[in-house]
Amino acid sequence: MLRADAKHNRDRAIEAARALFSERGLDVTMREIARRAAVGPATLYRRFPTKQVLVDEVFAEERRACEGIVEDGCADPDPWRGFCSVVERVLVLNVRNQGFVDAFLSENPSLEAFAAHRAAVLRMLADLVNRAQAAGGLRRDFVLDDLVLVLLAGRGLSATPPAFRVAAARRFAALAIDSFRASDANARLPRPAPLAAAVLAGAGAVPTG
Repeated sequence: MLRADAKHNRDRAIEAARALFSERGLDVTMREIARRAAVGPATLYRRFPTKQVLVDEVFAEERRACEGIVEDGCADPDPWRGFCSVVERVLVLNVRNQGFVDAFLSENPSLEAFAAHRAAVLRMLADLVNRAQAAGGLRRDFVLDDLVLVLLAGRGLSATPPAFRVAAARRFAALAIDSFRASDANARLPRPAPLAAAVLAGAGAVPTG
């Protein structure tokens, strides 16, 4: 068990890392995290030997929240409603924490917890997509790559003023959902980029440093 002062330092480091990752993504350095936490770099590295270990610890709660959102959507007896719920809630979750999105899409193979998280979430979403299409709510030419595309585009919402981000995320979700809805007016889509496969392979083009 950690001594009281050691636990205090650890908690401060986690909170500092969470705040910096949320504000700026994963590009922040361990030295910047130590400075924000008001601990020495040696103390930080003693608790978290690598940045990857710290990232895994910081975003454990966000991973559970994301999985819960997808599980709730999959459990909805109306698969289209469940799908819409996932799109909106995940975008709102992500806009609150840029670092979590970066970690989810990261190309860094050492983030093993995120690799497992990505695989589990995308498997559940693939099943939900199939059911929403079979029920007639989701357009037939939708592919999972389109949802990854929306998540990537949603990263740009972090550039909006913090006070407006949740409202912007909900608006963006509504626009995306409307484009996903099955309709006789749907135009033919261009060929999709294989984004879901790239994310599963850990090639999300978001380096963690």
